[in-house]
Amino acid sequence: MDLDWSPTDLAFRDEVRRFLDEHLTPDLRRAGRLATSVYPDHEASMRWQRILHARGWAAPAWPVQHGGCDWSPAQHYIFDRESTLAGAPALSPMGIRMVAHAIIAFGTAAQQAYFLPRILTGEVFFCQGYSEPEAGSDLAALTMAAVADGDDLVCTGSKIWTTHATAANWIFCLVRTSRGERKQQGITFVLIDMTTSGIRVRPLVMTSGEQVQNQVFFDQVRVPRANVLGRVDDGWTVAKYLLNFERGGAAYGPTLQVLAEGLAAQAATRPGPDGGALLDDPAFAARLADARIRADVLEILEYRTMSAISRGRNPGPAASMLKILGTELSQRLTELALTAAGPRGRVYQPHATMPGGPIAAYVPPADGYVSGEPWQAVAPLRYLNDRAGSIYAGSNEIQRNIIAKATLGL
Repeated sequence: MDLDWSPTDLAFRDEVRRFLDEHLTPDLRRAGRLATSVYPDHEASMRWQRILHARGWAAPAWPVQHGGCDWSPAQHYIFDRESTLAGAPALSPMGIRMVAHAIIAFGTAAQQAYFLPRILTGEVFFCQGYSEPEAGSDLAALTMAAVADGDDLVCTGSKIWTTHATAANWIFCLVRTSRGERKQQGITFVLIDMTTSGIRVRPLVMTSGEQVQNQVFFDQVRVPRANVLGRVDDGWTVAKYLLNFERGGAAYGPTLQVLAEGLAAQAATRPGPDGGALLDDPAFAARLADARIRADVLEILEYRTMSAISRGRNPGPAASMLKILGTELSQRLTELALTAAGPRGRVYQPHATMPGGPIAAYVPPADGYVSGEPWQAVAPLRYLNDRAGSIYAGSNEIQRNIIAKATLGL
């Protein structure tokens, strides 16, 4: 595997840098750098999506005929890396990086014509209705019922941990339309308009105080059969396909390297236990060095996966492996950031950050006072939010089972 970028790749990198320098305004960079989780400020994210869409870069992984880019795997990686280094706010993944691929693969011509252009513009904003109070990692245990009634499915039940349900105008859901010998049978994948009568959204307050996750209740919600994606009772096939994009689709390495580099700079100015800089403390320096080495190794693994894809090979369980390594290393880095933030990192001051949703029952100081630097205010919120990284998109225990089965034959 040749780790050097080709002249074409380098030219593309320079093109991306020029675009970011021109269009990534200071307030958008601030939203990216002060994000408290994988979900940045919603308005900033949507504004950045509109800018990318105008350039034709909002959904580069889509097929060209639907608005994607004819990029090589290396160019996709370069774009992710340069965007991260520049501090661009992330785009919400539920539409562009997740359900859109399922619509492309399983949708009818009418579904593709309606949803795909509107996802690109942001006119249609999806949230994900998978997990239920009694069906998380064991997703096939879901019970939200959908009963056929003429040309409709009548849906009753609830979904939980639904990110940005208060902002979304559509939700893609897995519902139970019948029961078979296996739990995976009888599940149907549907697209539901959030303005439909019978839908109620209850925000959930996370440990960080943010209201990004929600529980969504469905009471006799009528969904046209035309909104079924794929075939009735065969939604598990669609769901498994979509999960490949939820677990992959973006590079962990650049994000983690940027976090590690920023942490090193911050630790160089913070006092350590012996009165010198925290970065000079042997214990902290060793933990940070280990994390930076792991981030570099992760990037090499991503290069290998990218190389396999570029040769038309299936990377196999690489998505599960990268998900485990990426989320657990991110948790390690947020732990170190909280240590570096020191006593001021214990002060709850979300007004100094750019959270992904409203902050519950919080009144910021009238004068906007911030104790310490903004990164010290971000550190505890990122730490709290990052605890979910090893759970969402299929817990890391599930990912290890996938690797054990696919690689070791266990």
